Amino acid sequence: MARAFLVVMDSVGCGGAPDAAQFFNGAVPDSGANTLAHIAQACAAGQAEDGRSGPLKVPHLDALGLGAATRLASGDETPGLSATPLGLWGAATEVSPGKDTPSGHWELAGVPVPWDWGYFPVKTPCFPEDLVAEVCRLAGTKEILGNCHASGTVIINDLVEEHIRTGFPICYTSADSVFQIAAHEEHFGLEKLQQLCRDLAPTLHAMKIGRVIARPFVGDSVAGFERTTNRRDYAIAPPKPVLTNWIQDAGGAVHGVGKIGDIFTMAGIDDCTKGADAKLMQDLHKWADDAEDGSLTFANFVEFDSLYGHRRDIAGYARALEWFDAEIGVFMKEMREGDLLVLTADHGNDPSWTGTDHTRERVPVLCAGVGAKEAGIVEFVDIAASIATHLGVTPPRGRSFL
Repeated sequence: MARAFLVVMDSVGCGGAPDAAQFFNGAVPDSGANTLAHIAQACAAGQAEDGRSGPLKVPHLDALGLGAATRLASGDETPGLSATPLGLWGAATEVSPGKDTPSGHWELAGVPVPWDWGYFPVKTPCFPEDLVAEVCRLAGTKEILGNCHASGTVIINDLVEEHIRTGFPICYTSADSVFQIAAHEEHFGLEKLQQLCRDLAPTLHAMKIGRVIARPFVGDSVAGFERTTNRRDYAIAPPKPVLTNWIQDAGGAVHGVGKIGDIFTMAGIDDCTKGADAKLMQDLHKWADDAEDGSLTFANFVEFDSLYGHRRDIAGYARALEWFDAEIGVFMKEMREGDLLVLTADHGNDPSWTGTDHTRERVPVLCAGVGAKEAGIVEFVDIAASIATHLGVTPPRGRSFL
């Protein structure tokens, strides 16, 4: 029997979204944003030399069709990405009214988001008084800190001393539909933080806020402070059964790698591992050996987005792509006859763009194990339909491009 591996390169968009002008970074529309093309162009121009050098070097991804998919999606030049595709390749267009993690992943798994997400206004304070009161009640504190739009790393550094002194949680949001709480794992307590987010989630979900995110950190004033891999996302459950449910209901095992379990509230997922991307790549290699016939392994590699896209670090993003490419080259050698590998993304996060938010883009669709073929421009839901079809499961929506 066949196996399938769906690997999401978080935020690795390829431009060309037909509705990009309707999405913004601050007052600037996302028209023209292109994560992959702009990274490739910067590398070729010698503008991404920190920790690497020269044109973008992703030979395995390009051989599958990465450059061709980017040019198809947007028409933008992709210097250094000029291989003739040996895999199945195309680009996918999202229809959900968001450029965030749940919107992208749910639609990749076959269910577009049927509502408009809730967001908090860009002002300080930005949270309603009754929500603040509920956080304080659940946390057992008199106040919260933050109450604004902020970068997580910046707000932790700004408020950490007051947080440790008072025990008040640091609460903030972003351009995404999220409510984030940062707290010190020792001074506030990791379990207390996660329980607070878990208890608060139903209130936020009723407001159509997509995720409540626990952002734990450690450290001290001498060594500095850093966020840990104990992040947890408490997301709204998908409104309909998704790809993971389809496979599980048909008798197949579903293995999550990364934040997949959080995004789908473990719906249709048998087990899930978490950690930094380097550790998750080890897990993916393990499933190349251990995954059962008829199974789906669904992985997310988030550090393209979290470490480099939001921080507008072009060289860091390029380094991450080159590391990922080398690992995927090894993974493809580990695949068995009958396996399908699908590489894609959930949205863009162009590190050359203004602001710090995601960018509305099409995403590449690269497949190994099914020969060379141009899939053209497809829908996000077609990815779920194709994987289900490969595993012998009839998809309730979408069409297979295999």
